[in-house]
Amino acid sequence: MSPNPLMPTYPDPPVTFVRGEGARLWDRNGRRYLDFLSGLAVTSLGHAHPEVADALCDQARTLLHVSNLFGTVVGSEVAATLDRLIGGPAGRVFFCNSGAEANECAIKLARKWAGPGRYAVVSAYGSFHGRTLATLHATGQPQKHEPFQPLPEGFRHVAWDDLDALDASLDASVVAAVLIEPVQGEGGVNPATPAYLQGVRRLCDERGCLLMIDEVQTGLGRTGRWFGFQHLGVEPDVVTMAKALGNGVPIGACWARDDVADAFVPGDHATTFGGQPLATAAARAVLEVMQREDVPARATAAGERLTKGLESIPAVAAVRGLGLLLAAELRDPRSRKAAGDALEAGLVVNAVTDSALRLAPSLLVTDDEIDEAVAILTTILA
Repeated sequence: MSPNPLMPTYPDPPVTFVRGEGARLWDRNGRRYLDFLSGLAVTSLGHAHPEVADALCDQARTLLHVSNLFGTVVGSEVAATLDRLIGGPAGRVFFCNSGAEANECAIKLARKWAGPGRYAVVSAYGSFHGRTLATLHATGQPQKHEPFQPLPEGFRHVAWDDLDALDASLDASVVAAVLIEPVQGEGGVNPATPAYLQGVRRLCDERGCLLMIDEVQTGLGRTGRWFGFQHLGVEPDVVTMAKALGNGVPIGACWARDDVADAFVPGDHATTFGGQPLATAAARAVLEVMQREDVPARATAAGERLTKGLESIPAVAAVRGLGLLLAAELRDPRSRKAAGDALEAGLVVNAVTDSALRLAPSLLVTDDEIDEAVAILTTILA
């Protein structure tokens, strides 16, 4: 038997965690850490939130799975809440298990909506939309494409924040949709400007293309609004989300405006586990807590405090992002060493580029925890 039975798709882990509570993690040696990554912006209510845990326990004793051939109560409640939080025109939701699957749904929906011959999806360089073959090609990072060629056809990439490049690429006879993030998370935490995204919306309207917003990392309060696009003065046609929706339970969702969703008919798309009662029970509890706690307001206030703290560190050249999705740009390209040093000092962050550390703590993070994280980074970056 192999000494490690897992496929080598990730580096060997530097630490093994066995327990979490709020913004804290413990490894198998009993050492405590402050988590400012939240499992890549997933555990937005912190680890082991009691209301989410209770919802999972109750649902596990009630009904786990019946398939989407039959109805369940919880999924429709979660879908209605998401539709309300997105705002704008009424829409409908397809539930799945991950952000990549949510974007797969969006891509298929765009092709079905646009009709024969219009199949292309345009996205930006630096973007990240998933690891399936289609969403990998939608991802604007060519170095990730090469080992898996030939990839599915129908994807184009243009420079980020360049409306002229997008204009030149939007051939209305071929392009069905533009897929874009309000903040490029994996690309280095790069926020879109209102002028850029409003320009994207205008070009989509002119060419009869869908504007699809990938909110997998930014959605559900992290940026200081329920969804990142709400900072930017646009109404999208399709919105994808995942990560924070289950606070660690795998669930994703693709929302589309009613008339766009109508392009799908029974049999066009499906998933065995998507929207099953256990995952949607977790999502219902997550959304209830998020609304009661007003997590967008909390993310705004906490993000301002964290930004000021990071800007006070001499080794930090700049801070960018929105709410509690931030990158600390270092004066030297040493972010990977810094992330390792931070872990040794008891703080979990990650190197999102060679020179930038990404921070995405729980949306319920306290002032004391923010100050503790800043103190650790000040020490290890000195």
